[in-house]
Amino acid sequence: MSQSQSPWAAKKKRMKEKVRNMFYHAYDNYMTHAFPHDELKPISKTFTNSLSELGNLKLEHLPQDYNGSALTLIESLSSLVIMGNSTEFERAVLWLSENLTFDVDARINLFECNIRVLGGLVSAHLLASDSSKKLLQGAYNNQLLVLAEDLGKRFLPAFNTPTGLPYAWINLKYGVMENETTETSTSGCGSLILEMGALSKVTGDPIYESVALRALRKLWSMQSSLKLFGTTLDVATGQWIEYSSGIGAGVDSFYEYLLKAHILFGKEDFWKMFHSAYVAVQKYFRHGSWYHEADMRTGRATYWQLTSLQAFWPGLQVLIGDVMAANSSHREFFHVWKRYGVLPERYLLDHQMIHPTEKYYPLRPELAESTFYLYQATKDPWYIEVGESIVNSLNLYTKVKGGFASIKDVTTMQLEDHQHSFFLAETCKYLYLLFDDSFVHENNYVFTTEGHPLPVLSNWHEELPEAYVPTNWTFVKRQPRVSRISAMSLQVCPALNLKSGQHIESACHIPDARSDFRCLTDEDCGVDATTCRRRSCSMAGFCGLWLFI
Repeated sequence: MSQSQSPWAAKKKRMKEKVRNMFYHAYDNYMTHAFPHDELKPISKTFTNSLSELGNLKLEHLPQDYNGSALTLIESLSSLVIMGNSTEFERAVLWLSENLTFDVDARINLFECNIRVLGGLVSAHLLASDSSKKLLQGAYNNQLLVLAEDLGKRFLPAFNTPTGLPYAWINLKYGVMENETTETSTSGCGSLILEMGALSKVTGDPIYESVALRALRKLWSMQSSLKLFGTTLDVATGQWIEYSSGIGAGVDSFYEYLLKAHILFGKEDFWKMFHSAYVAVQKYFRHGSWYHEADMRTGRATYWQLTSLQAFWPGLQVLIGDVMAANSSHREFFHVWKRYGVLPERYLLDHQMIHPTEKYYPLRPELAESTFYLYQATKDPWYIEVGESIVNSLNLYTKVKGGFASIKDVTTMQLEDHQHSFFLAETCKYLYLLFDDSFVHENNYVFTTEGHPLPVLSNWHEELPEAYVPTNWTFVKRQPRVSRISAMSLQVCPALNLKSGQHIESACHIPDARSDFRCLTDEDCGVDATTCRRRSCSMAGFCGLWLFI
């Protein structure tokens, strides 16, 4: 039986239509009851412009006291393309080009506005500019790029600090306000390179990539001797405020963007940084299939908790070929999802209970995202069943007449009157791609942390000099370029030997301290290349996977 005739093909087709209906139920209700305001309140069928993350943006041709940015519309642009609705995409592009302005007295969060608004505009511009997609009937005159560049210019004053680390908050009209807070997060200043780097590529102006890269390099220089990072810091002094961190809130997209920047821009430095950071995470944060938080200075565990934002990590691991570790963590996240019906915001691992004040589920996409990546890597139909379970839960617990509502308390399934824009930008998108991946067959894309696709283009990559021979890469000389073989390009974990005899190390592998595998303590042991698990020292003094026998 061919794949197209299999029962799984029929299920995927059925589930694709289910997700499409979910998306349009959310989108149509937003357009009916909330557009052009920021987000929909699906229970009361009204709107909200009080996003704490973004502040308020304003639109031209509307009363001066009106606040709104059509945020959900911007976030939906690439999803409309992926679902094949070029007519609605063109209508949205024309409306935004005629109405949206950023010349407003509005205090916004740099990180959130970057990933949601700038990322949405740059991504949609690249899609609209792709003549092969034929998305627009009329002429496209770079209207979205004009908006994106205007917004990018308004970001620049945030980077005028002694350290080059940007302020977390900026006023779009007046720049950094007097007495503005100097506290920001690791993600806030280390997760700007994709959107601002892409803006530099499409405009030809290097300033956006330059300031984002300067901030990233400064942040990298602040790592501890264990190659760990904290969660919050001061942009004026360059000093850490919160020393405890993990792979969740405040840090997550920092790790994500190190790897994705390497894929998108081809810079070797990004891969080196990611590999170093990834090994440190595996060494100090990982405990079996879970990841706890730890003090960046000592590596000692601080908080034993699962947070819903951590569920992106298995998807990131797929991109480097660490599929076994990705599958292991993903199954634990899905186990918690099945237990409660959705994924609670914070789950205390040491007490096996939900955090008493963080019981909510705001329609987050991270589990669906990792499910999509794992299915792409393995084609294991079990992930289709996971996706079906997620879709069924969302329809059962969060769907209301006016859209999809967040869950305030997962123990009672009490709803909250808020449909976040990322439900359309990410949650529905990744579920749709799980069941119909034709969009990613056409081109290679990197998805930003907000789910906006950026095409991987060869002319965005830097050429490496032929004399450059890093210790952990093999070069195959061609005319006139150099082809590199690595754990990432081959997507392998465990380590393996090529036919040529060249050894390729997996991204997770940490060798034992001694080549004869002898040890005095667990610290003398590394991370196993086959299972990506931490090795331990036996009573006989040899490193091995003794805890898992």
